[in-house]
Amino acid sequence: MRDAAINLRALPEQRDLIDHAASLLGKNRSDFMLEAACDKAQAVVLDQVFFSLDAEKFKKFTMMLDAPPRANQGLERLMAVKAPWSSKRK
Repeated sequence: MRDAAINLRALPEQRDLIDHAASLLGKNRSDFMLEAACDKAQAVVLDQVFFSLDAEKFKKFTMMLDAPPRANQGLERLMAVKAPWSSKRK
């Protein structure tokens, strides 16, 4: 059960737009806004490029990055397939 309140103010036009979009998805305003905010928050968190490692973990990490790639037959098959948009049509 939800028990943490999140309050915000919006212009009437913004509220109307949000309500319209929510209704198109069969959701209420709160559910729509919470889902949209969580989607954006997750994207922001996942897009972070900075992370902290201690010296030993950093050494392991750089060794993994510097190591030659291992053979991957599935990837090789995938890369051998010609892209549909690269074939010439007449």
